[in-house]
Parts: sequence; C-alpha cells; structure tokens
Amino acid sequence: MAEAAEMRGTPTAPLRGTLRRAAVALLTILPLLSILLASAAPTSQATGLDPSRSAPGSADQPARASHAADSPASVRQASAERVTPASQSAPTAPSTRSARPVDISVDNLDPAVPRPGDTVTIAGSATNTGNRAVSDSRVGVQLGPAMNSRSAIEETSGSNGPLTGGGATPAKGQSTKLESLAPGVTRSFTLKIPADELALDENGVYPLAVTLTGQTRAKPYAHVLGSQRSFLPWQTSAPQERTQLTYMWPLISSSHLTARTESNEQQTSVFRNDDLEQAIAPGGRLQQLVALGAELPITWVIDPDLLASVEAMTQPYEVRTEDGRTEPGKAQANAKQWLNDLQEAVDGEEIVALPFADPDLASLAHQGKQVPGALGRLRPATELARKTVQAILHTKPNTDFAWPVEGAVDPSVVGVATSAGASNVIARSDSMGERGRIPYTPTAARPVGGGTTAVVADHRLSTAFDGDLTRAGKSTQAVQRFLAETLSITQQVPNKQRSIVVAPQRQPTVSQARAMAEALAALDTDGGWTVGTSLSDAAKAEPDPSARRTLPGPGAYPAALREHELPTEAFEQVQKTQHTLDNFSEILSREDRVVAPFGNAIEREVSNSWRGEAEQAARFRESVQDYLLGLTREVHLIQKSDLTLSGRSATIPVTVQNNLVQGVDGLVLRLESSRSIGLEVGETQAVVVDGGHSQSVKFDTTAKANGRTTVTAQLYTKDGKPYGPPMTFQVKVTSITSTVLLVIAGGVLLVVLAGVRMYTQRKRRGATVSDPDGNDSPAGTSGPPGAGPSGGGAEGPDGADGEDDGSDDSDSPEGTGTADVESPEESEASGRREGPASAGRATHDTTEVEREGPPDASQSERASGPAATARRGSAPEAEVEGSDSTAQVVAADGSGRPEQAGERGSDTAAESSGPQDTGEKVER
Repeated sequence: MAEAAEMRGTPTAPLRGTLRRAAVALLTILPLLSILLASAAPTSQATGLDPSRSAPGSADQPARASHAADSPASVRQASAERVTPASQSAPTAPSTRSARPVDISVDNLDPAVPRPGDTVTIAGSATNTGNRAVSDSRVGVQLGPAMNSRSAIEETSGSNGPLTGGGATPAKGQSTKLESLAPGVTRSFTLKIPADELALDENGVYPLAVTLTGQTRAKPYAHVLGSQRSFLPWQTSAPQERTQLTYMWPLISSSHLTARTESNEQQTSVFRNDDLEQAIAPGGRLQQLVALGAELPITWVIDPDLLASVEAMTQPYEVRTEDGRTEPGKAQANAKQWLNDLQEAVDGEEIVALPFADPDLASLAHQGKQVPGALGRLRPATELARKTVQAILHTKPNTDFAWPVEGAVDPSVVGVATSAGASNVIARSDSMGERGRIPYTPTAARPVGGGTTAVVADHRLSTAFDGDLTRAGKSTQAVQRFLAETLSITQQVPNKQRSIVVAPQRQPTVSQARAMAEALAALDTDGGWTVGTSLSDAAKAEPDPSARRTLPGPGAYPAALREHELPTEAFEQVQKTQHTLDNFSEILSREDRVVAPFGNAIEREVSNSWRGEAEQAARFRESVQDYLLGLTREVHLIQKSDLTLSGRSATIPVTVQNNLVQGVDGLVLRLESSRSIGLEVGETQAVVVDGGHSQSVKFDTTAKANGRTTVTAQLYTKDGKPYGPPMTFQVKVTSITSTVLLVIAGGVLLVVLAGVRMYTQRKRRGATVSDPDGNDSPAGTSGPPGAGPSGGGAEGPDGADGEDDGSDDSDSPEGTGTADVESPEESEASGRREGPASAGRATHDTTEVEREGPPDASQSERASGPAATARRGSAPEAEVEGSDSTAQVVAADGSGRPEQAGERGSDTAAESSGPQDTGEKVER
C-alpha cells in the first residue's frame, strides 16, 4: 500500500521514506557506540590518564582537577569530600563488583612491607555471589608498575577490577586451583610468593590484584570472574629524609555518668547504662585501645571525663536499668585494671588533654556564642581537665590543643577554640581547602594569625580507617593503603623532611583500632620511611612557605556537620541550669557535694558525643535540670494559713523546711506587706537550718490601721537573688483604740459597784427597825423621803427642782451631787409626809448607811444608799430594772409586808420616766 501511494505521487511519501531510513541508521549505530565506549572506559583507567603517574614527584592531585583548584567547582568538590569521608572511593567500584559473580577478599598480606628475600603470603577467600556454578577456577596475582604519587593510589583504589594496560603482568607460576564454586559457596585460598619473583625493582608502591579465573555454562572458557586490588609497598634503601609522622590516639567515649548521686557520705555515682562496663572489660573497645596503644609511637589524646567516670567505677556505684531503677555495678575490678594499664601505657608519653567532656567547639561557635556566658565555660573545663589527668594518671598533660569535630574550621571555630587559652587548633586538610595547591603534601603546622597555629592533619590518612572494618579483607585493604600513602608522601620530595599529622575518628571501633595498630606497627618495624613524633613537636615544626595559611570562610563549613550541631536552645538551657546551680550552692554548708557532680554533668551536656543524637541530648539536659530543681525545692517555706492580729503589735512566725542531708546557712528571709501603711514587718533575718530539720523565723510586726493585707515571704541568697517561689498569706489587723479600752474599764467598774450595792442591801435587811404604827420597816424609812439635807428629796441642797443636774456621783464630795427623780405617785406621797420629822429620819438614815457601809466604800457609794425611799401605802409591788443590781423598798400599808422597788442608785435608769434611752445616768 505504501509503495502504491508513492507511485501515485503522494506529497508526503518522500519525507516519510527519508525519516524511516534515518531511524534505521541510528538503531544500527547506537549499539556499536555503546560497545566501544564500554570497552574504552576500563582501558583509560588501567593506563592511567593522570600524567603524574609516570613521573615521580608530580603534583599530588587528580588530573581532572589540576587546573581548577581554586575555582568554585573545586570548592564544591572539596566540600563534598568533607561530608563523605570515603569520598575517595570511585563510584564505579560497586558496579564492577556487581558485574562479576565472584567476590574476592584478601584477608591477610604478610609481610605488609616485604623486603628482599621475604616470602609474601596472601590469604583470602572467594565467594560465588552469582546464580551459576563456576568451574575450573584458579586464583592468581597481578602486579602493576610502581606508583609514585598519591593521586595514582587514589585512582587505583577506586576499582576492584583486574589490572589492565601496559606493565600489568601476572606473577608467573604463582596461582592455586580451587574446587567448583556453586552459587553461595565460599572457598579459602593461600598464595605464597617469594618477593624476588615479583619483579619489584625500584622503591615505590606497587598495585596488586588478586584475581579468580574460571568458566561458567554461559561462558565455557577461562575468563576473570572476580578480583580484589591492594597495594604492596617496596623499600629497599633508606630515604634521604624520613617523614615525621604524628598519630593521635584518641581515648574518648560518650557521656556515661548522670548528675544523680546517692545521699550517703561517699556520694555513690549513678551511671546511665552499662556501656562503659563493656568498653573497659577484656576485649572491649577502650580496653583494646589501651592495650594496642601501649606499644605504638603515638600521642595520647584523652577526654578527662572518661578518666573520671572509670575512677568512679572503682568505688561502689549504681547503674540505671531500662525500667528506671538502679542496680549495683559490678565492674570495680575491671575499672582498676584499666586505669593501671593506662598508667603504664602513658608513662613517658605525651598526653594531650581535651577540655573536660570534649565540648563541641563548632556548635558553640555557630549556635552558642550568642548566649551570654556560654563561652566562659571553656576555660574552667580546660582547668578541670588538667586537674583530673594529674590526679588520676599522675602526669601533667598538655592542654594547648583544641580539636573541632572532624577538623572542620572557620574563623569563628578557631576563635572559640582558642578562647580557653589553647594556641593550637587541629584542623584537616580538606577543611583548609589546599588540595592541588602544591605538588606535595606540606608540613602540618600553619600559622594562621593571632599567635594561633593550625595543625593540619592529612585528610586521606585520617580517614583511612573509617567505615566497617569487621571483615578481614576490608581491614587488610585499609592497612595496605595507609602504608602506601605514607611511602608516597616520603617519595614526593625525597630530600625534604616534612611533619605529617594523622587525626583519626574520635571513637574508633575495635576493628578500626586493630587496623590502625597493625599499620603503625608495620611502619615502626618494616617501614623505614617514617619516624614517630609527638603532637607538640609537630606544632613546632618549621611551616612550609607554600602551604595555605588562611582560614576558609564561614560558607565553606560543611553543611552536613552543621545539621548535627547543638541548637541555640541547648546552650540557653545549659546556662539556665548553671544559674540554678550557682544560686543553690551559695546556701549550702557543703557545696562541694553538689557543685562537683552537677558541674561535670553540665559540661557533658555540650559534648561532641551528642552529635547525631539530638533526642538523647535533650533528654539528658532535661534530666539534669529537673534533678537539680528537685533538690532546690527541698529547702522551702511551709505555707501559712491566714492570720488575725488583735492589737497594734504582734509576732508572725514563718517556718523554713530543709529536707536535704546537709545544712543550709546562706539564706535570708524577708517579709513584705502589700499595704505598707497597714502593717510594718521586721527586718530581714538570716536562716540557718540543719539537714532534715526546720526553723521557725519570727518577725515583729506593727499595725498602723485596721484592715486586711497580703504578706509575701521570700527567701533570698546572701547576694540578693531570690531563692525558690514566694509564699503569700493574708493578715487581718483589728487594732484596739484607747476609747474602747476606757469603755471596757468603765464596764468593769460598774460591775464592782453593783457588787458593793448588793452587799450593802444585805446588811440593811439584817438591821430593820419598827414603824411607830406597829409595822416593821427598814431603818431610816419612817420619815418623809428626801426631807433632810442629805436625803436627796425633791429639791437638792441648792434649791434644785428635782431634775438631774448632770453631775456624776463619784465627783460629788458628799455623795449628794445627783438629784432624785420621783414618779408621780412618789411625789404625791412625799408631799403629804414632808416635815421636820421625816427630815430628821432621812438624816438619821444617811448616817446609819455611812456607819454600816463597807469600810472601803467611797463616799459616793455610801451616799447612794437606800436613804431616799418612798412609801405608797398599800400599793402593789413594783419592779424597777436597774443597770447593775436590785434594791428592796418597804411599803407601810399596815400589813408590814415589804414591797420590792427598783434600785434608785446614781448608776441606774428610771423605770417609768427619765432619760434611759439617751444613756444618761439618773437616780430615782
């Protein structure tokens, strides 16, 4: 149909045919191009495109970056290498391994540095990781030409493929046959090759590859099915100048002790877990570091917090379990042994002591510098480090070195690192950004200004033992590469001695520590191109004039390291805890029992060991703060209930409770009233309370006015800082005035007078006389009432008309100053009986009362007796209420029956008339 369309002259037919032919051509060419590119890639790697590979002493850099060391692209490349320590491994290694069905592992290469006449033993294993069986397999060795540059070593280690290209030759006659390898099967092998048969001519580093050849059903011919590369250093003559090598041996651990201690006299320590027990036990990480480092030329870099923690384990201690409880620790013997071994290992060696608990300098520089007081912690931590090492290891350490995490520096990190007095900062070459600047590895010491020396550790040597080295093959490969790198450094400039520093990972594992020790031992015994030296000597070495001496800018700091820094909130919480501790310690009689454990715990809160463990770090900080606050609350004020004060002055007691095991003698107590005019409290008083006791502090108060006020009690330290929360209570003041006191006194006097009157009445009833008409009547009542001058009749002696003149009985000299007020009936009877006789009787009655009254009675009391009485004939009995007492009035009605009448004293009120509602005192 298409051909018919073209024949009929369809307009689109020529264009469609052209496109079809172009597509067929592309489909034919593309597979051929892919095959050619795939075959050319390993060839270029084998032949080595780096021109420095064929020239000893060439530039120490890959050819692809030789012209762009200072370009932005190179900066990004250096940053990527700092983020990933193993960035020197080429990304083609996994694809090469996956493309080959057999995995080769070189578990042992002995000796690591062969000499003429030695026999090189290569032991390892081959594992079939494919899905087809391998037959007719044979393991052999390939050896490439000597490499005299570090860049060539880096490129070679990036692949595990067989050595190809010019100069790569198999070791003649040195191979061994293996049995058939089924899928998943592993076979061991051992090769013994005389060094003289390896064609090792000149000094240098030789690439070595162990290969397995065999055939499968898919490819029934001999071909390489697996390989593993390594390095073989060869040194037959001593170099002109040996490289000075300083290897930092870190003895650092994470934080193990808590702030909590038991309340006994020994202050038994409490550990977070039993990790430290396992680390110092035989075979543990820290035990292996001490045992391996004892025989090596190293510089010990120690965190004094580790020493203090192990020292605490030599005594009885507690370990916190998963359920939050504690149980007795059992590693006292291991702790003592570990410290003894360490003392022997460091004898005569240099010890560099980091600030106590190994603080995170980069976090402090980037996140904590803005927090007031945060930088001030470094100097005390450094001084504590010196004292701790001297007390436990009995030797004086060097505290002149600061070590930021992974040696990453910028101006702020260096500034913080030297703020505690250190003049040397351990950096790393990848952080300094010097890669490719000069064609050799320069000396580590670099003056960076301000009297500070940056001791720049070599990046590749420092990261040579990173990663998982539990497999023997990985460990052997790391050892051989480390040896090759050091030999290459020496051969870069044979006639110039340089000082190189290695700063490995802070907490190497057991397998990493063993690999490090194996490499250093090989250098010390077989390698003649290095000599061990101390870190202090490395810092004093003559700086290389060509080396970079400027610090990188803040933007060059690795982003991956910033992500794991402590946040600013962490340093704020640290300072808050420190402030609480300062206030608490001021009040204690034995502050060392609190300052030491809590001070060390606060230092641990900013340790480098918390990197990557943000949640655990936050929980640790919170636990320290909560425990400290709990202790401060053991000294507190006991809440008072509301008080009522009667009077103008009173005493208010306030109780201070101390539930600590030690005494408190640094507090003062102050009371403050919300109404200063209502209540004045006493002066501030000192508080001294023994442990487990309470003290009542009394304050003298004075009230100025009645009412209610709020009183606040607050404890303060001696320097005026508030301690604990305030305690408030209400006080009600009810002050008693002088007027109220006079009223109360008058009432008491009236009660006394009433008693006297009652006594007088009883006496008169016992002394009655007979009436002239034959009726009995009390003495002095026969005459008309009130007729005499002292009888108090209707008119007084001054001619008064019978009304009260307002004078008080007690003020009258004769007791007659108060007038009687009579009722109408009494007035009428009195008018009928007025006359001299009645007056005489009244006078007689008054005299009788005065004579018969109590000897201590006053004149006013005697004058107020019953001399003025009234008789109503036969009137019925009348009752008159008095204010204090009741008197009898006798009525002569012919029957002689006595009639009750109200008392008519001067302190009573009239019954029927008189101003009783106005409170006036009248007499009837």
